[in-house]
Amino acid sequence: MRCAIVHYHELALKGRNRDFFEQRLVRNLRLALKDLKIRRIESLQGRIRVTIPDEVTPDLVTERLRRTCGVSNFLLTESVPLDLTAPDLTTIKQVAERQLSEQTFNSFRVTAKRADKRLPLTSMDVEREVGGYLHEATGKAVKLKQPDLTLYIELLTKEAHVAARKIQGPGGMPVGTSGKVACLISGGIDSPVAAYRMMKRGCKAVFVHFSGRPLVSRDSEEKVQELVQLLTAYQYHSQLYIVPFGEIQREIVANAPAAFRVVLYRRIMVRIAEELARRHGCWALVTGDSLGQVASQTPENLSVVEAAAELPLLRPLIGMDKIEITEQAQQIGSFTTSIEPDQDCCKLFVPLHPSTRTKPDDILRIERGLEISTFVKQGVEKAELSTFTFPS
Repeated sequence: MRCAIVHYHELALKGRNRDFFEQRLVRNLRLALKDLKIRRIESLQGRIRVTIPDEVTPDLVTERLRRTCGVSNFLLTESVPLDLTAPDLTTIKQVAERQLSEQTFNSFRVTAKRADKRLPLTSMDVEREVGGYLHEATGKAVKLKQPDLTLYIELLTKEAHVAARKIQGPGGMPVGTSGKVACLISGGIDSPVAAYRMMKRGCKAVFVHFSGRPLVSRDSEEKVQELVQLLTAYQYHSQLYIVPFGEIQREIVANAPAAFRVVLYRRIMVRIAEELARRHGCWALVTGDSLGQVASQTPENLSVVEAAAELPLLRPLIGMDKIEITEQAQQIGSFTTSIEPDQDCCKLFVPLHPSTRTKPDDILRIERGLEISTFVKQGVEKAELSTFTFPS
């Protein structure tokens, strides 16, 4: 029988709440795999067992599990029956030899784990016996430190699982265990990574995109829809609000000093996103800000923008540089889409010399001359909602 044995890390530290987190992870695994007609997903003895039907290719399962937040790592295994009272390692040895015959290596080691300590053989006993057999059968060297290949054996109460490969998952917490957040998402590199990092901490993301429409084309909207569809593979259902922002920007340009435009844009975006966030019970807003990366992300401007929010405003990328953010974008698959050219609303009417040290008193004085509440109402009323699912 083919299985995936899923391991987690942080969930094991949750004490009395561990069952809640485990069951959420099982639920998310069911969502990730539902179109593959995988029916048996069971939590047992500190791990989760996914039984893979014969008609499902392991590569498909691997692709889904690698994107399931909360999964630390997993093994694609072949399981064999195990008699707890009189364990016979013969079948385990045969399966292990067959698995190694499909691999290219010069050295190996065997790593065994007992989930049930009633098994009379210790983990070291199993490692020694199976390793010795494989050394004789293959002629390959046993190397305990930095081998070319590690064979994994997991010994449960009624079965043993054998695998020649361990695959890393994203880690973190299962999506849905940390409430909802509203993520302001552009078509750039940063904001999709910020959303992903919050998903990895267990948050369900609702997305809000500000488009320069009607002053620009829908290019940025199409990019964002593609990015949200990609991110939906990590949380299975997403909602995206697209807010036409061009007319509001035009009013700001006509009635506010040029140097403060960008900060004013962002403060109004925060207010609109907050109203939409409340509709979905979100407890925080999320942005892709990185300290000092652009003029709007200086300490002073970040503080002034945050002051417009009543909900907490989270910035998961605040201490990351562009290289680190780009590497994570490549890792999750958003980078290629993010670098496609578009007409971003934030690039409209940008002054040559934007304010980098905006003072709260200055921005409040300017906002008293603007119809801020009207702008917010307009943005909320004209917001267009789309939904995304995975598997689609």
